[in-house]
Amino acid sequence: MSDGQPPHPAFRRVVESTLGVLITALGLVAVLDLPMQVAGVSVFPQQYLGAFWGLVTALAFITCRASAKAEAAAATPWYDWALAGAALALGVYIAVWYPSIMDTIGLLSAERTLLGVLAIAIVLESTRRVAGWPLVLIVLAFVLYGRFGAHFPGAFATTGLGWERLVSLLFLGTDSLLGSPLRIAVLVVFAFILFGQVLFATGGGEVFLRLAQASAGRYRGGPAKAAVVASGLFGSISGSAVANVASTGVITIPLMKRTGYSPTFAGAVEAVASTGGALMPPVMGAAAFVMTEFLGISYGAVVLAALVPALVYYATLLIQIDLRAIHERLEGLPRAALPPVRPALREGWLYLVPIVVLVASIFFMNTEVAKAALYACAANVVLVLFRAGGRQALLPRRLLALCVGIAQAMVQITVVCAAAGFIVGLVAYSGLGVSLADTLVALAGNSLLLLALCTALASVVLGMGMPATACYILVAVLMAPALVAAGVEPLLAHLFVFYFGNFSFLTPPVALAVYAAASIAGASFVATCWQAIRLALAGYIVPFIFLYKPGMALMGPPGAIAWALFDAAVAVVLLAVALEGYWRRRLAWPARVLLGAAALLMFFPGWETRVAGLALAVPILLFEYRRALPAPRFEGPSTRATKEA
Repeated sequence: MSDGQPPHPAFRRVVESTLGVLITALGLVAVLDLPMQVAGVSVFPQQYLGAFWGLVTALAFITCRASAKAEAAAATPWYDWALAGAALALGVYIAVWYPSIMDTIGLLSAERTLLGVLAIAIVLESTRRVAGWPLVLIVLAFVLYGRFGAHFPGAFATTGLGWERLVSLLFLGTDSLLGSPLRIAVLVVFAFILFGQVLFATGGGEVFLRLAQASAGRYRGGPAKAAVVASGLFGSISGSAVANVASTGVITIPLMKRTGYSPTFAGAVEAVASTGGALMPPVMGAAAFVMTEFLGISYGAVVLAALVPALVYYATLLIQIDLRAIHERLEGLPRAALPPVRPALREGWLYLVPIVVLVASIFFMNTEVAKAALYACAANVVLVLFRAGGRQALLPRRLLALCVGIAQAMVQITVVCAAAGFIVGLVAYSGLGVSLADTLVALAGNSLLLLALCTALASVVLGMGMPATACYILVAVLMAPALVAAGVEPLLAHLFVFYFGNFSFLTPPVALAVYAAASIAGASFVATCWQAIRLALAGYIVPFIFLYKPGMALMGPPGAIAWALFDAAVAVVLLAVALEGYWRRRLAWPARVLLGAAALLMFFPGWETRVAGLALAVPILLFEYRRALPAPRFEGPSTRATKEA
């Protein structure tokens, strides 16, 4: 007390550390199912989920204040401690008594109703603090629909539930709070969060950034290209566009500005590259694991289907950066300002081994994805011991900090998945997804393009202001069934809405990734937003391509896949040239429009559109190339005589 500070902050740090250790330990026990493996004791998955949710939600109330005014206070308010204690009590209730609850799941009681109301209030309040009001309002709308669905018109009418039955369904039902979103978060995503946190805590993040700068920084537009590579690596592991911008953007954006890129362009590059991280295999963030649960397919199938579209997204971005660097004469960084390549490779290869272990375990050993992540984590820990000073990362105080970091990284995912479980459970009960799909298909008629446009727009709007995982869950249960009903392969339908849900991080008026990048760059939000859309335009078009050309998602016969890849490669170049307006020299608007049309033609199925696109683009590119060549110098007789002399 001698420093004048209340005891609460120190006590809060002790509680945070304790919760961090408990959350990490429980996560490992749940993923490995240690009671069964060690003692042969069977534990319901819901017992793990309830305990994990209670611990993480308690941490959320301690670390995420209720308001800006409360954030400024040094001490934690009493009501945050009360909410944290209530969350812990509910978690213990589920963990201890769920076996007996399962035997009487259909019975209603005042005790369960009271605890259910408390659980729903805690889920909503924790969601408000972690993800904001949009998701809370959406959950409330679904709760009201579940209660008063009988009063809705036509196909949207459903049997309304009484309040007691509804509360019991949301609290204890295996399809709601304790349903698939929370199950994926605890039993799969936790393992990848652990892997990512261990990788970064042992220096992997810094090494990846140095590798990106050493490999791409010396070329024209090098800092921007290094930003793309680094953000793609970081984003694939974290799955969070905003966190990716915050972690890598503070380094890459100032480098781009010093090289000569405008603040607007630098911020847009970082936002687009960070948003694409969730689309890039092999990890793709938490939403990809939820996708495997919804579709009942292997994670490897999702990764293979997403690989080429993600590469097309990043290839178009890199080509635009290169073209911008050419016509603005932006050189790379001098070698003296870059990390040496050989030391970076010598130090960095250790951190590539865990990723190789992860990929090999999933694709070649058919290992469960969560256990594959744990194997990769173990490989990282073993290999880091060979680094100079590597053992320092395993000191007790650093391990404690690592556990706290893992727990804090799980807060948003766990809280959001708990809220999303309410939506999934109510949609499953009411059949809203089927009703909405039938309505959209009827409105679109026989036009897949019109249906896809409506689905894309709805996915972007529904995803605004929401975390990526919750965004995907919402659009998957509401919008994907419409595409499936129209005959689209289910995996492609889910990838389609997954893409557009993620692009809400770039699309105004919310565009959280752009807002974070523009703040770091000191640029206008609106200008950065429109520049980001230009850079990411390929991403807005790519999902339509694989709807019409499944070969781009590596589906179908080899010939169709080969032609789809050829069309995508040509279209990427044409689209980048049209957007950037440069091909050996500045292009006039008519040429840009025609090249853009040629790129779009390459996206449509059939050899006719392929031939039409090439026939339109090749003459323009040849004409512009020749116009850009230096004019031949005319040599008269006197000039030739002088040369001969």
